[in-house]
Amino acid sequence: MARAAAVTSPTPRPAPLADRSEAVLSRLQLLVTRKLDGLLQGDYAGLLPGPGSEAGESREYRPGDDVRRMDWPVTARTTTPHVRRTVADRELETWLALDLSASLDFGTGQWLKREVVVAAAAAITHLTVRGGNRIGAVIGTGGGASAPARRWRGGPPPAGPGALTRLPARSGRKEAQGLLRAVAGTAIQPGRGDLGALIEMLNRPPRRRGVAVVVSDFLAPAEQWARPMRKLRVRHDVLAIEVVDPRELELPDVGVLPVVDPESGELHEVQTADPRLRQRYAEAATAQRATIAAALRGAGAAHLRLRTDRDWLLDMVRFVAAQRHARTRGTTR
Repeated sequence: MARAAAVTSPTPRPAPLADRSEAVLSRLQLLVTRKLDGLLQGDYAGLLPGPGSEAGESREYRPGDDVRRMDWPVTARTTTPHVRRTVADRELETWLALDLSASLDFGTGQWLKREVVVAAAAAITHLTVRGGNRIGAVIGTGGGASAPARRWRGGPPPAGPGALTRLPARSGRKEAQGLLRAVAGTAIQPGRGDLGALIEMLNRPPRRRGVAVVVSDFLAPAEQWARPMRKLRVRHDVLAIEVVDPRELELPDVGVLPVVDPESGELHEVQTADPRLRQRYAEAATAQRATIAAALRGAGAAHLRLRTDRDWLLDMVRFVAAQRHARTRGTTR
């Protein structure tokens, strides 16, 4: 029940027009810069630390530390588990997996879910593009054939139905702005997307260790994307950004509500005046979100939830601050 209503909208709004993309991105950049620049003080700036390659000092193991960083010689000498700190790489490669399938073309709050996806991409790009870092993206607009890698300096990627598009990783602010323009100009296509295939594009071909960020509503069955997410975590630090609309969590009491599933085109009429139906829907939605959170936790990914009816930037600022505080205490998550 939660799945069907979560991806429905009586009148889905169209994707942003190309001539509005630049203005929207300019406002986003100003907003992101003003709010996030204060967090960019310290050894390294980013949503997640780069895994690093230069060895640092050792310290005692704490719950939550990555066991792959165990310092076995020190552990053997002291008989107390120790982990080796690493100095964050100054040149970090970040990849975005952006889900722009039909279920994201929905929103009852201040934003559409797809607008939150673009905004999150803008914030991540701003946080990682400094210091010569490279950033690339893969974009999914539905299930189907993949589109080859292409240059994205000018405009949006090809928007065939079911396209999975790869935008190669490049460094520099100009290139980063081109990537964001390509993301904002991507048209959402009808049909169900394959989130697992989108994430798998970050696993193949294998890349140097870095940061992978998956932005989606994760409404696809967990068994479809959980394994690729676990595989991704083996080589990269992974951040999962879950985009949620309040109507996906509970139904309002508005009488008979006609809803359309944008992925299948099915039309349903729901009697929202029935309190038992609203309660069952809320319970199913809660169970669904718990399943998503458990799958992400099992994959070892950091989890950030952004809502269309809240200040997404404030939630992101709090997440960044919590990540930096956790690193100063010696924990990784």
